[in-house]
Amino acid sequence: MFHVKKDWELAAQHEGLIIGLYDKPEKFSGSLAMLDEKFDGQLTELVKSGDLSAKFKSISKVHSFGKVGAKRIWFVGLGKEKELSFDKLKEALGKLFKEVKTSKLEETAIYLDSFISEELDGLDAAHAIGESFALSTYQFDGYRQKSNVPEKRIEQVTVYSEAMDVEDVQISLSVGYVFGKGTNSARTLVNIPGNMLTATAMAKYASELAAKYDFEVEILDKAEIEKLGMGAFLAVNQGSVEPPKMIVLKYQGKDEWKDVIGLVGKGITFDTGGYSIKTKAGIVGMKTDMGGAAAVLGAMEIIGETRPEQNVVAVIPSTDNMISGGAFKPDDVITSMSGKTIEVLNTDAEGRLVLADAVTYAKHHGADYLVDVATLTGGVITALGLHTTGAMTNHEALYEQVHGAAVEAGEQMWLLPLFETEKERVRNSKVADLNNSPGSEGHALVAGAFIGEFAEGTPWVHLDIAGTATSGKAYDLGPAGATGVMTRTLALFVERFEPIGKK
Repeated sequence: MFHVKKDWELAAQHEGLIIGLYDKPEKFSGSLAMLDEKFDGQLTELVKSGDLSAKFKSISKVHSFGKVGAKRIWFVGLGKEKELSFDKLKEALGKLFKEVKTSKLEETAIYLDSFISEELDGLDAAHAIGESFALSTYQFDGYRQKSNVPEKRIEQVTVYSEAMDVEDVQISLSVGYVFGKGTNSARTLVNIPGNMLTATAMAKYASELAAKYDFEVEILDKAEIEKLGMGAFLAVNQGSVEPPKMIVLKYQGKDEWKDVIGLVGKGITFDTGGYSIKTKAGIVGMKTDMGGAAAVLGAMEIIGETRPEQNVVAVIPSTDNMISGGAFKPDDVITSMSGKTIEVLNTDAEGRLVLADAVTYAKHHGADYLVDVATLTGGVITALGLHTTGAMTNHEALYEQVHGAAVEAGEQMWLLPLFETEKERVRNSKVADLNNSPGSEGHALVAGAFIGEFAEGTPWVHLDIAGTATSGKAYDLGPAGATGVMTRTLALFVERFEPIGKK
């Protein structure tokens, strides 16, 4: 996909050439000044007239008319050097690549050095190019009949850098692209309808991932789940004709199985709400209720490619939540794998039930630290909107590492409180140890507090992505639909992780 070359030759033949343009007095210097000379100084005149803009995220296309080897040149405005961050560069590049994609090119070139500044080094710029290219050009083709007209996509990008080491640039480009592709894999899983992405299909996908990256894999079927006493997980599956699957992937990057990070993803492939049924409008889109599982699988793909020196166990409880004569119902009392009993007050609060047994099983596999990811509550949308993931934790130092990874990934996150009042609310049942839905007030808080009852003393962070797992409209780094949120955050968290004390 990406090929790095040291010397930029203006005569080199390319369908397109991409150049970054900072808003500064001297727009063209060095190799860019030579490019301007090839155009007889007309690029400078285009800047003066305003037809070629350095304003942030402005896109300008100039035809070369044979003056240089590239047929077209795209200039992307980067704004002021001191104001351009890594995240803002990805946005600008995302908008650019979407524009280039519409021209149906099969290859293009990028002059990397035009993006380098005192604030942004070449390796960060290269990573941003790789990641934003993958993210912004993603599309889910769906299930329409295919056109007879072959679709053209960019298959090769040549990156020129006179200032940077070729091998270093190649690595940064590749890592950025891996992060983008892992996120796209998560997006695709979320976009697949529930009749096609069943628990069995998700287990098959995970097994294929394990085979590709040499992960240890364990897929528990219904009989094995029953034998282990996962009553909370099984209760959610009771109304379904589709068998449940408890999916486990293990990656060992250290000599010893210690300091194990447990990634737990909610894998509800379709959620009717059960007997606490969702509304006609609310039930549409519930194929996306496995966004947490998708994020974990996407992160495992990145981990498989980058091979960090960490130990990771990924646990995904997968089933749909359906209605039938055998479905679980309000007032039922169920027994979790941990032994804790649960009074069911709301069958639409099913995600926390499957996560309860998954968290317990992750600890069974030696997880010393836990991060669960779930499209869990509408309450988090009310609290934080559609662009910020809600978090809860029992361990501030662990949360700081997760939050740091989210900042680096450019994914917004906000910590919600875990007070004793919420813990007491989920412990308030006259017939069981816990209840799964003590009321709508502080809904996101009590849902997280419920999962925390199963994390117990293990350092744990809960991520509620109900608002961020999908986008209702296209944006610079992706189309409308699944976002793949938290995929990159989880992968970066694992890569950067430093073991911490239990308290």
